[in-house]
Amino acid sequence: MSTPVREERDYYERIYTASEQVPRGQVATYGDIAAIVGDGCDARIVGHALGALGARSATVPWQRIINRTGGISTSGHGQRELLVEEGVAFDERGHVRMDAHHWPGPSEEWARAHGFQSLPKRPGSAPDPQLRLF
Repeated sequence: MSTPVREERDYYERIYTASEQVPRGQVATYGDIAAIVGDGCDARIVGHALGALGARSATVPWQRIINRTGGISTSGHGQRELLVEEGVAFDERGHVRMDAHHWPGPSEEWARAHGFQSLPKRPGSAPDPQLRLF
């Protein structure tokens, strides 16, 4: 039987693994990562996990995880600068242009193979090219 600390560490590892899937130049929300992890994870837990990265912040792309409105929730950590270096554009309010940079989530195959959830299709997202008939 594992201790509660061990369970939290395992949970955080799943959050880190999901966050590592977000490609350079794209962003995901805390809620997106929580939905991918599943098992009762919520956006607040994702924020706590990313805040606990420590030395792992060099390998987990924490800067690509933002709030649901495209805003940056960290202060003084250079998140905006890191995103700009990756080619992420911001609007006049200082929010990420979600229409251009919001990651659609992992492939269903990757999610299934690794015990995660895929994200549901967003309204207005491009249809699956295999479903086009003409």
